Amino acid sequence: MILLPYFCMPIPIDSRAKPASVKVHITSGEGVEIVWADGRQSRFDFELLRKQCPCAACNDERTRREAAAVRGMAAASPIPGMGPSLPMFRPKVRAVAAKPVGNYAIQLTFSDGHSTGIYSFAYLRSLHDELAEKQPQESESSPGRVQ
Repeated sequence: MILLPYFCMPIPIDSRAKPASVKVHITSGEGVEIVWADGRQSRFDFELLRKQCPCAACNDERTRREAAAVRGMAAASPIPGMGPSLPMFRPKVRAVAAKPVGNYAIQLTFSDGHSTGIYSFAYLRSLHDELAEKQPQESESSPGRVQ
């Protein structure tokens, strides 16, 4: 048996993904505010964060929906031959709890019971950057605002 030396490679960290300040507004329901080390600011509402949950189950569901949309498939009807069903009313999702995960992420528990998503600061910064690209097209009332 040959034993190879174990090398611990440092993980490169994007310095922009380091938060200077993080506020999670559970009681008021306003969402998550982050001031990044480079001075930029993000505000994510809980509904956006729930829709963009990074957990494996949510990623699989988003992938299935995107694939169905590409194929032009509509939502399946609960009654065969009746066409797509109307979306059901769902109350606005809010966070009921939040906790830090080490010094690299936060974990949110939502009012719909979902709690498996771990939102790394690198993921939230990439979401910030994605929203910043779209921001000129969207209004001030959009669920994610960046400065």
